[in-house]
Amino acid sequence: MKSDIFQNQVVIVTGASSGIGRALALLLAGQRANVVLAARRAELLEQVAAACRQAGGEALAVPTDVADEVQCKVLVDKTVAAFERVDLLVNNAGLAVIACLEDYSDLSLFHHTIDVNFFGSVYCTYYALPYLIRSRGRIVAVSSLGGMAPLPYNSPYIASKFAMHGFFDSLRIEIKRHGVSVTMICPYWVVTGFHEARMDRHGVPKGPGGRAIYSKNMMSAERCAEIILRAAYRRQREVVMGPGRLIAWLKLLAPGLLDRILVAFLKTTVRREQANQGRRE
Repeated sequence: MKSDIFQNQVVIVTGASSGIGRALALLLAGQRANVVLAARRAELLEQVAAACRQAGGEALAVPTDVADEVQCKVLVDKTVAAFERVDLLVNNAGLAVIACLEDYSDLSLFHHTIDVNFFGSVYCTYYALPYLIRSRGRIVAVSSLGGMAPLPYNSPYIASKFAMHGFFDSLRIEIKRHGVSVTMICPYWVVTGFHEARMDRHGVPKGPGGRAIYSKNMMSAERCAEIILRAAYRRQREVVMGPGRLIAWLKLLAPGLLDRILVAFLKTTVRREQANQGRRE
């Protein structure tokens, strides 16, 4: 990928305080883009903004809870006020809750997951769309393989990602005439703080122990960011990482077999997490 393909372009990245969002912001800044950073954690966001400026780009930190429609509008308004345009919107903010549906005391966490993962991307896209049409820009939606196949104990997360796929696939058709592209990104396992932040049924984050779920062979956030920006530049329709294509075929041809594979995979993941935690203790 060329080192200047997003030079001088105005890019909004949600979920920019850590993980894939942070890696995207720094990579864009290295290409001398104007990066607008959105996330809830203001202090971390300012640290990323400082790192972006040091990397050579312009950066604007806008603390934003994407579950709040008004804050999403403010995010876009501040972007346009500062840079007069929007060329690329990366909907990356997301979270997960791990629990059986029957174990929730109420549906507040379920609603919260949908609000952040799905409606957050809808809000940001809606308010940015007039400017993206004007610039014939690009939209990126960071989904998951969880948007292609079910996974037990993850019903709100999976529902939000399936919803993202339906929304952005429909939107792509609507706005094609304007020259605006929509790229769906379906990462496999990426080493970030995502699993540290995943919550249990009480809303309590897993914490540092969540990183025990990762292995040395998993993709880095930096590598994932490179793949995302390359796909956005090429205006690709969809990027599916890991075993995503196999999962899609199994869901179509042998859904029962896929269910059993996913349950076995989840058990293996839990055992690895427990083993890694044991070694660290």
